[in-house]
Amino acid sequence: MIVTVTLNPALDLTYPVDALVPHHTHRVAAVSERAGGKGLNVARVLHALGEPVLATGLLGGPTGAIVAGLLDAEGVPASFTRITGDTRRTVAVVDHEDATGFWEPGPIVAPADWSRFVDHFRGLIGRASVVTLCGSLPPGLPIDAYGVLTALAHDAGVPVLLDTSGPALRAGLAAGPAVTKPNTSELSALAPDWTPADVRALTSGSVVVTDGPAGLRAITPDAEFRCAPPVPVAGNPTGAGDACAAALARGLRDRVPWPPLLADAVALGAAAVASPVAGAFDPAVYREMLAGAGC
Repeated sequence: MIVTVTLNPALDLTYPVDALVPHHTHRVAAVSERAGGKGLNVARVLHALGEPVLATGLLGGPTGAIVAGLLDAEGVPASFTRITGDTRRTVAVVDHEDATGFWEPGPIVAPADWSRFVDHFRGLIGRASVVTLCGSLPPGLPIDAYGVLTALAHDAGVPVLLDTSGPALRAGLAAGPAVTKPNTSELSALAPDWTPADVRALTSGSVVVTDGPAGLRAITPDAEFRCAPPVPVAGNPTGAGDACAAALARGLRDRVPWPPLLADAVALGAAAVASPVAGAFDPAVYREMLAGAGC
């Protein structure tokens, strides 16, 4: 079973409008709600692939209850730790040209809530074949929160995939997850004009760098690999990185070697671009991309 951890999930709200005009009132005809967060998107993709998965993390308040209900309605198995704060919301205002996002920071997590989650996580590790740690950290958590969870997984012999950014990324890399998946800008924020040697100095594990339509670059402790989709795919790139993370997590579990592992991650990421919502993918595009991925 793959356990996906989302410490700062969200209720994603989308407001479609004809045109976004600053400093004007907009009447929204319909509102869509979706359980959001990188780790939840990873869990959705794995669930759609028929893989055993369990979503965990922190949920709280009325908004957290809505997120839990939406995830349950999709049939994704979950076991969250309840916290005293209210889960955050994200709002995307979408017009015919683009989307404008408003992201709340998340609830302040009390030390007691974090301690209860760590205990809960310990109880789940024994059932896990792989753990994914994805997304931002809510206020109140230690900056090395992902490092703490990575160390617990290491002690249990469970490989970890990390996907975060900023100081949490730097601290998490130091704990040596099996695979870390930053994008080019996230990695450049830690090591401007980075080289493979710079990357290897940050962590003992492997790093898979995502670069949009250019595909993936894997830097392992002793080798380097590249893979790109055979053709560009038009659509919504929002959940492409999460689909890549799902493919990498499954490959870690199955001990897939690097070239075919990257090919699968590229194909699934491209298939996610072809889907209108994050956490989903187009099966036909997935098969097409997998057959032609250049690795």
